[in-house]
Amino acid sequence: MTEILDSTVFAASHIAAGGGELEAGIRERRRQRARRERIAAVIYPIGMLAALIAIWEAAARLFSLPPYLLPAPSAIVRSMDANSAVLVKESVTTTLEIVLGFLLSVAVGVPLALAIYLWRPFARAVYPVLVSSQAVPKVAVAPLFLVWFGFGLLPKVLIAFLIAFFPVVINTAMGLAALEREKIYLAQSMGLGPFATFFKIQLPNALPSIFAGLKISITFSVVGAVVGEFVGGQGGLGYLLLIANGNMDTALLFAGIVALTVLGVIFFALIGLLERLVLPPHAVEHTSFGRETM
Repeated sequence: MTEILDSTVFAASHIAAGGGELEAGIRERRRQRARRERIAAVIYPIGMLAALIAIWEAAARLFSLPPYLLPAPSAIVRSMDANSAVLVKESVTTTLEIVLGFLLSVAVGVPLALAIYLWRPFARAVYPVLVSSQAVPKVAVAPLFLVWFGFGLLPKVLIAFLIAFFPVVINTAMGLAALEREKIYLAQSMGLGPFATFFKIQLPNALPSIFAGLKISITFSVVGAVVGEFVGGQGGLGYLLLIANGNMDTALLFAGIVALTVLGVIFFALIGLLERLVLPPHAVEHTSFGRETM
């Protein structure tokens, strides 16, 4: 009997050790996969961009394209170097408009989404108006803002807000409404009040959707700031694009577009970084694209 018990204990210990090794192997494979995904997320876009630039440069040289029609990437880089001071100065103006428009869209959009979610009569009255307002061309509204508020900073911020706030409202409202009612009933049965239920259950569940709306909103803020500068700007990258277009300086035109693209990517990355700091890793993975399946 003693020998049987010893053999059973020995087998159980080996099974437990094997299970531990298997779990450690799974964790290691997951870490390796996450490392490969992070590397691929950087290498793939850079490789694609480098290939496109190389093809563009070769085509411009091979076919002797006129610089005013399509300058080579090397000419654009030279223009960016020659006009670096101007690009930095105008980028500061556009950045201020983007940030203020985005913050205003968050300050208005999130409370509006909460009101739509919590108050059904308000949602029935306001939601159709919000949806139909998106059919109004924002470029057509921009001149009215110039008439009402002048040619300063305010109309550009308002135009950026007008374009950027809708994704915040819709994604926040959808994220709050996506929570199963059973979870709310469970929280109430455990003695949680309305405020505790909202901050511990509803808001965390809606955060992935909210951050998705913020990512869309920050890119729309860039568009809104440029639209405002196109219509009545006295500075900013949008105004610089108009000047370059009037002077047929296509290289400077592309340099301004590159600066706007860099601003958009930086702001998008900052929102993504904030998302990773706030959300747990599995929630961030569910809001990302290109993830490998198990």
